[in-house]
Amino acid sequence: MTERMVQANGVELCTEPVGDPADPPLLLIMGTGASMLWWEEGFCRLLADGGRFVIRYDHRDTGRSVTYEPGRPGYTGADLVADVTGVLDGYGIALADLVGVSAGGALAQLVALGNPDRVSSLVLISTSPALPGDRALPPPTASFGSFVSTAVVDWSDAESVIEYLVGYARVLAGGRRPFAEVPMRSLVRHDVERARDVAAVQNHDMLTEGTTVTGSLSSIAAPTLVIHGTADPMFPIEHGEALAREIPAARLLRLEEAGHGVDRADWETIAGAILAHTAHSGSSAS
Repeated sequence: MTERMVQANGVELCTEPVGDPADPPLLLIMGTGASMLWWEEGFCRLLADGGRFVIRYDHRDTGRSVTYEPGRPGYTGADLVADVTGVLDGYGIALADLVGVSAGGALAQLVALGNPDRVSSLVLISTSPALPGDRALPPPTASFGSFVSTAVVDWSDAESVIEYLVGYARVLAGGRRPFAEVPMRSLVRHDVERARDVAAVQNHDMLTEGTTVTGSLSSIAAPTLVIHGTADPMFPIEHGEALAREIPAARLLRLEEAGHGVDRADWETIAGAILAHTAHSGSSAS
């Protein structure tokens, strides 16, 4: 896997493809605040080995993509949405399957609403409806809220950042399964050491919405698979159920005892579901 820089919407984004470019393209969209490393290489290879041309990328202010001064993001949430199609443009891809986790799932929903001609299918993992609606969804769990409100991190100290991110990952795991701290700590350390400016990721918490997308989830035409852990502490399972109800013909895959994100224990299940869902999507390069 070799990194490739692309120009997207006037900025430089770091991407990494894996697989045969002749295969149907599948774009992985990580949650805000997280670099593409959180789509771990082993998981990407499962998808590529299943006959997909997989692309992962660093959001602005993560990894090796463009960074801004901490506290002064020069972009909005709408720019992160536009970056999705910007990455596809950088590869000459007209139509792709989009797989988004957490806030990346919200970005994928907004692309499907604003640029439906670019989206062959959607896979939404550990996420929530991107548009407001007449629904009452539960808030994050008490343990998640407690961590967010009390955690202390010194963004100028790499070891402090690592401890914070490992702790955050532990909470996101949901507490129903053993936490694989050794591989998680290795991933976090690599992420922190690779980043141009790890402190810049704080900008994701300061973003304004920018240009809004109109419509409703019921107007999403792309075939949609929702994947959600039953122990997700950030977006309890009801969030996934709401997505599956509101997006026409969407299917819901429950991951029993799983927390938030793509846990190694679920790689085979998630990758298999993605490959099955995108088997007849008609994705193509331009």
